[in-house]
Amino acid sequence: EFELPHFSSGDALRGHIRDDTDLGKEAKGYMEKGDLVPDELMVNMVLSHVGYVDRRSRKWLLDGFPRNVAQAEALDEQFELDLIINLDIPHEEIVERLRHRMVHPPSGRSYHAIWNPPKVEGKDDETGEDLIVRDDDKPEAVRDRLTVYEKNTRPVLEHYMAKGKAANFAGTESNVIWPVMLQHIKDKYSL
Repeated sequence: EFELPHFSSGDALRGHIRDDTDLGKEAKGYMEKGDLVPDELMVNMVLSHVGYVDRRSRKWLLDGFPRNVAQAEALDEQFELDLIINLDIPHEEIVERLRHRMVHPPSGRSYHAIWNPPKVEGKDDETGEDLIVRDDDKPEAVRDRLTVYEKNTRPVLEHYMAKGKAANFAGTESNVIWPVMLQHIKDKYSL
């Protein structure tokens, strides 16, 4: 709706792995175990990309970063953030949603067995190639990541709440959360 450049740290990492870059090789070992990639790698990757986008458009949407207070502080040193949005979704809802997600690794196209199924079960709509369930979308890996989230990422929300920069939106359905979030953004930023 706002036509902002979007940068997903997870998508970027998977792109580096797919392209077999040095960063991708290093990150792959962590991600295959379901671990978070170390701060130094994440900060360098994200800040270099956001710095490039910021010079061009001055506004951007950052997805999946920062994941801990140290990363937030590194981001704060470089940029003045306008708004941090937190989607507060019950953990078991997240586990259930990701359990049904399938991806086409070469293109990044994503499907969902219930809400957005492929035309042919287990096959990409455009190429007919096999879809996969990523290891980090399997229930135990998701639960492990959510435990790490509570320990490391929840304090990031508190960090930005204390600065008056964060807004929390709770729920389980996009069609309920999105209109409330959209109105908040329009009211706060006169869009």
